[in-house]
Amino acid sequence: QVQLVESGGGSVQAGGSLRLSCAASGRTFSLYRIGWFRQAPGKEREFVAAIMWSGSRIYYTDSVKGRFTISRDNSENTVYLQMNNPKPEDTAVYYCAAKITAGSDYNYWGQGTHVTVSS
Repeated sequence: QVQLVESGGGSVQAGGSLRLSCAASGRTFSLYRIGWFRQAPGKEREFVAAIMWSGSRIYYTDSVKGRFTISRDNSENTVYLQMNNPKPEDTAVYYCAAKITAGSDYNYWGQGTHVTVSS
């Protein structure tokens, strides 16, 4: 089992910055990839970014490229999402999730952290 806990959400003005954290615990040695997802009110959950637990491959959805940066600290078992120049449309509940193989779904999810971006 893997447990994920997000933190760092809150309110931020457009053009500011915010850093989200995702702390993993449990069987972290089994992790393959950690992803950030978000769900805005009335919308479906969408992919934001992902990073390999080992290795350097990183993925972003187009709408956040150049503004958000995903990174990890394996010594702290933590993945970060640095949100620079956020926009009101980035307002959502942000979730981190983990998958343990390339072909599996994201099996483990955190409880989510709210991000509100005001104009």
